[in-house]
Amino acid sequence: MHAAPLTGKRLLALWNALPGVEKRRKIGDREELIDQLWSAIEALPDPEPQSDAKRPSKQDEVIAMLRRPEGATVDEVASATGWQRHTVRGVFSGTLKKKLGLTLASAKEERGRVYRIAEPASV
Repeated sequence: MHAAPLTGKRLLALWNALPGVEKRRKIGDREELIDQLWSAIEALPDPEPQSDAKRPSKQDEVIAMLRRPEGATVDEVASATGWQRHTVRGVFSGTLKKKLGLTLASAKEERGRVYRIAEPASV
């Protein structure tokens, strides 16, 4: 950092961005500030390891909704994903049925037409 072409203003901003340090308005001795900055950075706790688990995709969320015993309506899937109703119907038909080979069952219920993923018949 001593050789880095950092301006005094930038060094001051770095110092003031550190948690738990007394904020400064003036840089004072540049070399001393750099030494204090290094000490403060070295004292920071190790960052939490990033988990490898990715958040589920919208397609995964839709499949989970359809696997629930209560199933899901087109409107429920649309509000959960932010998709429009015609997009939800397209995903049901194109992606789930044709590409993934899932069997969708639908039934007219009190809350409207409810879709569920039908479990394959065991042989």
